[in-house]
Amino acid sequence: MRPRRLACALLAALVAMAPPVSAQLPTLGGGGDLSVSAERKLGMQVAKELYRDPDYIEDPVLDEYVLGIWKRLLAAARTRGDLGSDIDERFAWDVLLGKDRTINAFALPGGWLGLNLGLISATTSADELAAVLGHELTHVTQRHISRMMAQEKKNMPILLGAMILGALAAGRNADAAQAAMVGGQALFMQNQLNYTRDMEREADRIGLQVATQAGFEPQGMASMFEKLQAATRLSDNGSYPYLRSHPMTTERIAEVHQRMQLAAPGAARTPDMLHLMMAGRAKVLSEPGVDMLRSFTTADATRADPASRAREAGALYAAALAQSKLRDARAAQALLPRLAQLAAGNEETARQARLLAAEIALAAGDAQPALALADPARPELVLSSQARMRSGQAGAAAERLQTFVSLNPRDAYMWQLLAQAHAAQGQTLRAVRAEAEVQAARLDWQAALDRLRAAQELLRRGTSARDHIEASIIDARAREMQSLLREQALER
Repeated sequence: MRPRRLACALLAALVAMAPPVSAQLPTLGGGGDLSVSAERKLGMQVAKELYRDPDYIEDPVLDEYVLGIWKRLLAAARTRGDLGSDIDERFAWDVLLGKDRTINAFALPGGWLGLNLGLISATTSADELAAVLGHELTHVTQRHISRMMAQEKKNMPILLGAMILGALAAGRNADAAQAAMVGGQALFMQNQLNYTRDMEREADRIGLQVATQAGFEPQGMASMFEKLQAATRLSDNGSYPYLRSHPMTTERIAEVHQRMQLAAPGAARTPDMLHLMMAGRAKVLSEPGVDMLRSFTTADATRADPASRAREAGALYAAALAQSKLRDARAAQALLPRLAQLAAGNEETARQARLLAAEIALAAGDAQPALALADPARPELVLSSQARMRSGQAGAAAERLQTFVSLNPRDAYMWQLLAQAHAAQGQTLRAVRAEAEVQAARLDWQAALDRLRAAQELLRRGTSARDHIEASIIDARAREMQSLLREQALER
């Protein structure tokens, strides 16, 4: 194509994409050009891939702990008016854990949040974790992803204009053409970086307010930034602050300290035993390798400050779980009495010590401690159901699990346990249907439909006992999956 003809084509594209003269940046919390429905669907596509990622992990204990913090932040955001009814009802508000040992968390469109175990293990208090979750929550409530897409559209004329100038200059001076294009690209990227930094500052500011209103100490955000600065000090010398997508960490620490003075923070809290126990669990479950697991059983347990009961409890928790993962049940159980003694002063820490003891015993083949768990909460139900299946009581496990999933139909982990319980009883049809619900909960509708069709085939062949209620449910769910797949195909 000749340069002038190319320029005309690009100019037409420029006119088509240019925003109206009266267009302004979205106001705080404005959604930009992406609708709530479109943002949720975009998030579902990304979340579906995260569910498939080998690093994705479902751990009932950590899930419950993180969700407890997350719900408090959501309640605070609602109270503040940050959560409009449109996104409150239609977004997912789910936290997906990953085994990655890097210190990272990220917000996805549609209310999903990704959280690495490396970040949990690096924190020393619920306040620090709440600061991170509050920051990422603000990215969602303020519709930052949608606003970023709108900003990219507004900046596109700059890039197209540079391409036009480059095309016009190409016939006369190739160097000038290249300079025009590169300069336009640089300006486009700089505008995007400036806008991204502004969003990060907004997430810091509002996230701190949300976390504080939820009852967490504002010092958590400052100490979290200090940890991030320490983690990156070898690779980050502070150069080129104008080329960063985030404000400099030193700047963010200073701003938080300034806001803390305005917020009149409370007195410093004692070490958070419960959180340190959960951080220890995150370290072990991130699959660091045999050598690192062995270091948890020795160095971490012996170097803990003996004056700090919280730190000792966290180290003992990690050491006991690491010994269990190394299949040394005797060594793991030898640490439990001291852990129980340290944790006895608080109802929740004592509960976590009991859960860990039952988990270690079950891994060693002793189901009795897990069978004795009476609390109906999700971690207890998981361990007691696994213990019942190992003890020949799959029917009792299935009954309790069925009640749970009827109230929590999006819980893939519990559907998977229910599938195992049905399979242990020889109820193949119900097991296959439960496996379909696992895939549906993980947003893989094609995989769910495949399993539902397999269940229908079992019924047609008569290879499974006829269950009219279950057959009706299978047919209805198959139609629902087909509808979702048709809708998905139309959107492409």
